[in-house]
Amino acid sequence: MEKMVRPVPFLDLRAQLAPLRSEIDAAIASVIDRTAFILSDHVTAFEQDFAAFCGASHCVGVDSGTQALHLALRALGVGPGDEVITVPNTFIATVEAIIYTGATPVLVDVDPDTWLIDPRAVERALTPRTKAILPVHLFGHPAPMDEIRALAAGVGAVVVEDACQAHGARLRGQRCGKLGRAAGFSFYPGKNLGGFGDGGAIVTDDAELAALARSLRHHGQGAKNIHDHVGYTGRLDSLQAAVLRVKLPHLDRWNGARRRLAAHYRRRLAGSFRMPRVLDGAEAVHHLFPIHVADPDQTVSRLQAAGVSCGRHYPIAVHLQPALACLGRGGGSFPVAEELCAGIISLPIYAEMDEEMVDAVCSALL
Repeated sequence: MEKMVRPVPFLDLRAQLAPLRSEIDAAIASVIDRTAFILSDHVTAFEQDFAAFCGASHCVGVDSGTQALHLALRALGVGPGDEVITVPNTFIATVEAIIYTGATPVLVDVDPDTWLIDPRAVERALTPRTKAILPVHLFGHPAPMDEIRALAAGVGAVVVEDACQAHGARLRGQRCGKLGRAAGFSFYPGKNLGGFGDGGAIVTDDAELAALARSLRHHGQGAKNIHDHVGYTGRLDSLQAAVLRVKLPHLDRWNGARRRLAAHYRRRLAGSFRMPRVLDGAEAVHHLFPIHVADPDQTVSRLQAAGVSCGRHYPIAVHLQPALACLGRGGGSFPVAEELCAGIISLPIYAEMDEEMVDAVCSALL
């Protein structure tokens, strides 16, 4: 008799939600019963909870991680004529946020061992127009923030963290969200802390930045009916805030499970596949578990045939996307990032997995 294959999904949100269902239902019912859908007490309470979780003074809930990065940059005065340094191996939203301000994205290559922004490349890219540096905590791995902050300070630039994949990650004991002037988070459903739709947040210790971001997310309004700025419709809605408040107390436990699964992957795959190195002093949260392979399409097909679902993040570096041809950077501009993007596949990793499922993935690979 043929042995049954136990499928391994890439992500199983049902398994995460099942034990929380009654609490989430009650939270959503509370929003509906009060018909308090926009900027309600649920949003304020979540902002307080998430700021405390990050160890920061302020959290501003917005409608997406892209908006969080955009409004953080704009609140810091980034605009036309400025340059913002970031990386090519990221989701396009990182660069979109810069373009929305009118500033110029300046891409730099990444470290071949960590796959994160390379401080040496940043140093070479600094100019008198450098207004900000936007490091990405890619896949939940904290970027080398000590070096980035020092470089920024040397030219009077600000550092904004793209922490959209790094909820709860730490560097030298400090959470992502406390490692720059501000940070942007995403609460897209598949994130380590995800809602039931789009959502995001700016986290900062800067009271003036937070106040301006709160105004910009709500059509530039300060006092009722007084619009001090031309702003946006960029608010976190109450339903998302209610769901996120239920899930937040479980995040550290979920992240701990991801770290244990990642360690098991590393033990099984050591010497067979290229994987990003976690920085010394960093505690990653493994939003994704990427490996680099020579034949990604064939590897994905082989895994699918074995009942294993996987992903591709991000197979085309942002400067090679048709929408960003305006950057004027063709193939070969950032060889490390381009090589990584072309060969990365993302393996299943989520808190509800067990080591037997990791073993099944590794057996299919090996």
